[in-house]
Amino acid sequence: MESKHLPLSSASPPPVTHYPLSSLRLWRDLDEHAGHFETVPHRSSDARLDIPEDPTVFGRREFLEMMGAAAVVGGLSGCDFSQPRETIAPYAHQPESLVPGRPQFFATAIHEGGRTTGILVESHMGRPTKVEGNPDHPASLGATDAIAQAAPLSLYDPDRSQAVRRLGEISTWEAYLTDLRDALQQQEGQQGAGLRILTETVVSPTLHRQLRQILERFPKARWHQYEAGHPDTSLRASEKLFGRPLDAVYRFEKADVVVSLDCDFLATLDGSPRYTRDFMSRRDLTGGGKAMNRLYVAECGVSNTGAAADHRLPVHPAVMAALVRKLAQEIGVESLPAESRIAALPEGAAKWLAAVIADLKGAAGKSLVVVGPAQPWPVHALVHLINAKLENVGQTLDLIEPVALAPVHHIESIRELTRSMAAGEVDVLLIAGGNPAYTAPADLEFAKHIRAIERLAVHLGPYEDETSLQCHWHIPQTHFLESWSDVRAYDHTVTIQQPLIAPLFAGRSPHEFLSAVAGTETVPAYEAVRATWKEQRSDDFEAVWKKSVHDGLIAGTETKPVSTTASPAAEVIEELGRFGTGAIASPPPLAVVFAPDPTILDGRFANNGWLQELPKPWTRLTWDNAALMSAATAERLGVTKGNFVELQVGERSLSVPVWIVPGQPAEVVTLHFGYGRKVGGRIATAHGFDAFSLRTSNEPSIALSPKATAAGGRHKFACTQKTTSLEGRDEAIFRTLTLDVLANGLPVVSGHGAGHDAAHLPTLLPDWNYPDRAWGMSIDLTRCSGCSACVLACQVENNIPVVGKPGVLMGREMHWLRIDEYFAGDPENPQVLQQPMMCQHCEHAPCESVCPVAATTHSSEGLNEMTYNRCVGTRYCSNNCPYKVRRFNFLRYSEDGDPLAMLRANPDVTVRSRGVMEKCTYCVQRINAARIEASIESAHTGEPLQIADGAIVTACQAACPARAIVFGDINDKGSAVSKWREIPQKYGVLEELGTRPRTTYLPRVTNPSPLLAAAGHSEGGQPHEH
Repeated sequence: MESKHLPLSSASPPPVTHYPLSSLRLWRDLDEHAGHFETVPHRSSDARLDIPEDPTVFGRREFLEMMGAAAVVGGLSGCDFSQPRETIAPYAHQPESLVPGRPQFFATAIHEGGRTTGILVESHMGRPTKVEGNPDHPASLGATDAIAQAAPLSLYDPDRSQAVRRLGEISTWEAYLTDLRDALQQQEGQQGAGLRILTETVVSPTLHRQLRQILERFPKARWHQYEAGHPDTSLRASEKLFGRPLDAVYRFEKADVVVSLDCDFLATLDGSPRYTRDFMSRRDLTGGGKAMNRLYVAECGVSNTGAAADHRLPVHPAVMAALVRKLAQEIGVESLPAESRIAALPEGAAKWLAAVIADLKGAAGKSLVVVGPAQPWPVHALVHLINAKLENVGQTLDLIEPVALAPVHHIESIRELTRSMAAGEVDVLLIAGGNPAYTAPADLEFAKHIRAIERLAVHLGPYEDETSLQCHWHIPQTHFLESWSDVRAYDHTVTIQQPLIAPLFAGRSPHEFLSAVAGTETVPAYEAVRATWKEQRSDDFEAVWKKSVHDGLIAGTETKPVSTTASPAAEVIEELGRFGTGAIASPPPLAVVFAPDPTILDGRFANNGWLQELPKPWTRLTWDNAALMSAATAERLGVTKGNFVELQVGERSLSVPVWIVPGQPAEVVTLHFGYGRKVGGRIATAHGFDAFSLRTSNEPSIALSPKATAAGGRHKFACTQKTTSLEGRDEAIFRTLTLDVLANGLPVVSGHGAGHDAAHLPTLLPDWNYPDRAWGMSIDLTRCSGCSACVLACQVENNIPVVGKPGVLMGREMHWLRIDEYFAGDPENPQVLQQPMMCQHCEHAPCESVCPVAATTHSSEGLNEMTYNRCVGTRYCSNNCPYKVRRFNFLRYSEDGDPLAMLRANPDVTVRSRGVMEKCTYCVQRINAARIEASIESAHTGEPLQIADGAIVTACQAACPARAIVFGDINDKGSAVSKWREIPQKYGVLEELGTRPRTTYLPRVTNPSPLLAAAGHSEGGQPHEH
């Protein structure tokens, strides 16, 4: 049914209630804050077209090289690999559930970087294309993170290892097995004294069983574990307090007051999607509630959790030690000796701590203190004692047995392995996953010692990387979507990983790799996993197996809390008593904080273009890492944004370009590792700087005595932050208010267009009539954590291309959805405001009226539609869009010669060509799919066609762990989106322009402490060190 225009209304607009909004002046970088805003030439949309060759483009030469290599591999090892017959069989009769054009979903899990998330994978005729969260899995509850969303691109990466190699030459699996058996036969006489196995963190019960079998066969062999981001300090603290390693499971939904000490629990912890959901559930005010939790954050860098804080304190690591020690004393931790020599805190930190102490004492059993992995073990130990004193254990957190099977201290483990190699004690080294030649501490010189092994060094990995180059043998590793396995989540819930596609290359799973060591025959991964659970669930095993594979979890595997109390030894108490008592220099000495990159982690995703081009929080940088520092530190060093600084840790040095970050603690440089790769793919080796070259085994997280000097040269960063001037429309773009103001509901008129509802402002344009459905979206800025899962979900769902660093430099990024980041207040510690921004699907869309060929039009259900084959690329619509959300295809990104690109694409979405404008469609393909299903149901029942609220979930909405996005029919007054649109404080961005956007926002509501608010530390003026 076509929509009809209504006559122009002459009725007076109704008065509306306005809440008093914060009069914050927004800015997006320090230049803009200082009033030095300049239009950056290379960000112009009219930039030149002769973009330099980019490593993300898969050209004809690379295509022919890859196909030639594939032919060689097929000739040498084509008979060598076959998928086990019992796991994959052709259909004799096509199942009713397999309908061409209709996707299927399979439950599995992703485990990367110490995090496990239960997921559902969308498959189109045997091709995995999209990842969604598993609503039945406790670690995801239906949500995901950016890492999980990017999994399909890694699966179809043409740079993945495609052949077994010996000394760099293509070989076969059988030849490797022959060499392995000869080496193991020699070791049997020595009971495996010269055998060493190195893995990453093991959370697979099957992998653990196989490793135990190997150690039973070779009693003198040693199993080592190493992963760069492993939380060694947390395990050490629990061992010293409780006599054994323990993990913690947090119950954020039960906490009224949360204190985060350098812990980015909204983004980086195992279980972060679940923790985000639980934490933000206490900030849900859409149901009319007037209460919410309060979040304090003290951190040695910048993070998503810090951006969400009601009160954030940037601190130097030296100040953090005194801060935690003072907190423990004031809370009344009895086991600590009375200590009057605790270092005096800076004024801002003292005020922040006073507010924290007051709130914690008033919320015993309803508070929670968490600490991040970068902090030393005494901080973790003190936090355990603080939570126990506050009676939080058993309420807002539970202590459990470690998620990792056979937990060890990773730094000590790889140090011990290196010593054994240096002493000539290692004859056979098997590296099952990871890239330790790149990620190991620099002082260990791990790569050099691998080369010294004479008999056999083998590496199993997905890429030919720094480690494989040092080994005799390299074995390609399967992707988790190609193989069977099992993994434990943050609460021990086990998921059976099932393959959705046969291995694209001649890959082997870790189970097959290790089974060749444990016995005489290679056991398929499917049989190995089934054998593990048949031992544990022998009664009615087949029924349990089928249900577990279908549901994505094995029922009853979640762990129970451990009942224990701290009983530290006298020397531990003495050490804790001394901790934080040293004088704090003013200013403190420079510190370098090493941390995994927010998008590519420890470098394992360095060849994933989706993650490389995903803007990082606070900086909005893409394709690079940088030395993140405060403006004061940069001024002291005499450098500005883009200048190089030489960092020296001991005898090691590295030149890194500087990026100045508002809110970064003074005299603290944050350096993300994972970049500066030497090998590992065309994308991986082209970007960034190797932070691992500075990281040592003695200071793996924080280097406390580095040197920094200005160096020559300048680096170009691809940053998406700065696009256009705000032009003084701060409140028309982003609105904030405090909980007290919301609770009182004072009818104060404020802001642009005050006194009138912008939806009823006088206009010359006629209104639209939607007799059936009218789609709309609403976003709650209070609950948005800025995690960017929605950005990648949109990219994957809608076949959005990667443009590479040169494209981003010229302002040609193609993301339909972006996270706009604004700062307000003191640049030393600003309030950080994050806003998802996509096409607003305006009722009076400025883009529609200027398109000369009607390529962008208004649908009968309120969508602002794009007809790609009409678009001639005038870009008038982009120029006339006040939200700057339209993207133009300067190049034919979809025809880059990649033979795997067609496999990963969503067949429900058109792949655009050069010269075409594109933008958010409200996932119209999902709307159409729901309409088809409703039509079929209507035909069967004879009832009128009805699309139930919640039947359509957009890609961004499905990925959001905070449930900050709702979508639906605004004509349905019972729908969630209609209810959110009726909330008095909702608003539309730039609605004063008369665009009448269909996407509305709820202001960000903060819950400041009365103590800090009275001291002037609210609304962006947060405390900081003085």
